[in-house]
Amino acid sequence: MTLTVKILLSVALFLSIVVPFGAFAIGEKSRGRYKVALGVNTFLFFGILLTASAFMFTGDAMAAQEGAAAAASSAGMGYIAAALATGLSCLGGGIAVSAAASAALGAISEDSSILGKSLIFVGLAEGVCLYGLIISFMILGKL
Repeated sequence: MTLTVKILLSVALFLSIVVPFGAFAIGEKSRGRYKVALGVNTFLFFGILLTASAFMFTGDAMAAQEGAAAAASSAGMGYIAAALATGLSCLGGGIAVSAAASAALGAISEDSSILGKSLIFVGLAEGVCLYGLIISFMILGKL
């Protein structure tokens, strides 16, 4: 894929996000206009994404470039896996901490002797984030 096509696709993806929401931000803000802007944004984004995929997988790459691209793709997938491991575990940990901490505060307000037990549950919920971080370090160590 040539540099010009890559630049054009990048600009098109950027404009598919900016134009619908820019038009929404300029005009009167209502629920219907927001839904239309979101629908147009989704349609444009995935349309351009499918077009970019068609350009990328045309199969006109040389054999030497395929080996280098496969190695770069493998490393790129490793970075994506590490980011997903950390991000999703922190998202789940945040949800767990929000539920456990609010319940712990309510329980502590009624009986202050259960402070230690409630902190253990909040700490266990935070541990999920640390497990995801450890897994992402293990993934990055294999690259």
